[in-house]
Amino acid sequence: MSRILIQLATHSVALLLYPGLVTIALFGSAAESVWVRVTERRWVLPEFPWHRPSAVLTTVAIASMLACVQLAAPFNPVPSEERNLIVAAISLGIIVWAELAIGAELFGEPGLLLLIQCCWFVAVLGPAVEPQSLRPQVLGGVLVPSLLPLKVASGILYLLCLPALLKLWPVPVPGERRATRRLDALRVLSWWPYCGLFATLYFPPSPDELLGIARFIGLSVLVAAICVVLGVLMRRRGAEPARGIYRKGIAPFAGLVLVLVVGTSLLLR
Repeated sequence: MSRILIQLATHSVALLLYPGLVTIALFGSAAESVWVRVTERRWVLPEFPWHRPSAVLTTVAIASMLACVQLAAPFNPVPSEERNLIVAAISLGIIVWAELAIGAELFGEPGLLLLIQCCWFVAVLGPAVEPQSLRPQVLGGVLVPSLLPLKVASGILYLLCLPALLKLWPVPVPGERRATRRLDALRVLSWWPYCGLFATLYFPPSPDELLGIARFIGLSVLVAAICVVLGVLMRRRGAEPARGIYRKGIAPFAGLVLVLVVGTSLLLR
């Protein structure tokens, strides 16, 4: 009985505090504030309304927490053997599907967004084929030279998909005025799981020490910064050119990653 209570307490801490909800809110608010500052040329402080959250916001929050407890973050209370990449991938997939429930106009082209999400799944799951492991920290620690081309290509594909999945690409929002722009609560909940998962999958695990925490957060901040830069570049090019890049380039690049997956698997047999 005591063991069950300890596990319950441990998982509750992971879901609600670190690397869960509190960490999600802190990292996401900081990243979103920087994004608004870069795009709107002004700082916007987070608002904390006390009304009941919507069903979509609650769903996204739960999915984000489930994804974050799978991260190879230092001092993660959830044991490494209980973390699973499939749980993280499905949870982040649910975020996109839940946001689509708000309205397709917020994404410009829902069909294109779903295509990008499929390509993101390729980037996430492709490197897991040959190591034959779904433990995120194991995939991050794989440094076999023959697997590096696949890992690098998957990482690039992951980064290319993020601006669309985080809604950083230029999509006009009907009826929204610049003077009333606020932080996007749904995107606030998405920054940490997406950036943290990249740091988990494509870099060796950070040790359970203060420097390890600093390294993991630093890698996540770097990913967020790359997303901001890509988002700004897309906005400067305009909505149609940005979407055209995704229409013409993202699927072929994902196909290349799949070819690398198959080729690597055959090579290492």
